[in-house]
Amino acid sequence: MNSSDLTIDVDAVSQWFGDVQALTNLSIEVPTGSITTLLGPNGATTAIRMITGALEPGQGTVRVFGLDPASKDGEEVRRRCGVFSAKPSLYDRLDGWDNLRYAAELYGLGRKADARIAEAANIFGIDAALDQQVGGYSTGMKTRLALARAILHEPDLLLLDEPTSGLDPESAVSVLSLIRDMTADGRTVLLCTHLLLEAEGLADEIVIMEHGTSLVAGAPVELARHFWPAPQVSIGTAGGAHLPMLERTRGVRSMTIDGDQALLEVDDLALVPELVGLLVGAGAAITNVAPFTPNLEDLYFAVRKGRDPNHQPPHPMTDNRRSHVAAAADPSNRRTGQESR
Repeated sequence: MNSSDLTIDVDAVSQWFGDVQALTNLSIEVPTGSITTLLGPNGATTAIRMITGALEPGQGTVRVFGLDPASKDGEEVRRRCGVFSAKPSLYDRLDGWDNLRYAAELYGLGRKADARIAEAANIFGIDAALDQQVGGYSTGMKTRLALARAILHEPDLLLLDEPTSGLDPESAVSVLSLIRDMTADGRTVLLCTHLLLEAEGLADEIVIMEHGTSLVAGAPVELARHFWPAPQVSIGTAGGAHLPMLERTRGVRSMTIDGDQALLEVDDLALVPELVGLLVGAGAAITNVAPFTPNLEDLYFAVRKGRDPNHQPPHPMTDNRRSHVAAAADPSNRRTGQESR
């Protein structure tokens, strides 16, 4: 990808803390106007610190908006970033308004401060609580306040580390929907999460990490095509009757039987009606027919299994489930404009 199309370009970065290596040859490309999600244990928080210039890489290079955040250009980079940390720091003895007012002064919002505070608080549903001391906020309310603070200055880049932590399901739906809305006007989002089902339907690009290095990166659809190049379908019959006969059918590349379920790799899903017809003709009672559509969970475990043969993924014959959060965040399932808020 051309570097001019990237908001973040992390290239072969390694970092040590004493004898502990936190990042190992990590590379991340975040296209402008996209949501890129970092998945997996370890390394994401360190990467965010480097992207903001709070930490200089031991090896490799980091560029944000084409600038080196650890150089004299760091102030410009940070001015254009909004950051939500996994454990945000707030001033508990101040009320919500004063927390946001302090941040607005740091951002240099001037006369626009009051309007931006009101707008950001309204977006995250905390406007009615701004006059309350933050020490009395619930965990979810503190999360919303920290998110409002992150977008206060209308940043070009949002760096979000576990943004739904502590939120109830309804609030999590709202937050993830707003994250998608923010990319509509060209903003870029880097999202760190351990919740695969929440990232489902939201991420334009994913980076699967392990021990501070990137295992794979790319668009979910493209990565799924790499691991599952041929269509798959799960077919079940009562008692598993007559399933073995399908293996001899032209167009079936491979088949795995597990009890009363068969997972078939086929040349084309158009073959499925013929397969069902063969089973019915042989007297089998069909219990289910479901094309296998890999989700992020399937992809994550496929990558991890390739890395560690003992790391077993869920069986692909089980139903593909998407959380209510993922479904709501998927733009194809949402209304446009103010109706989505």
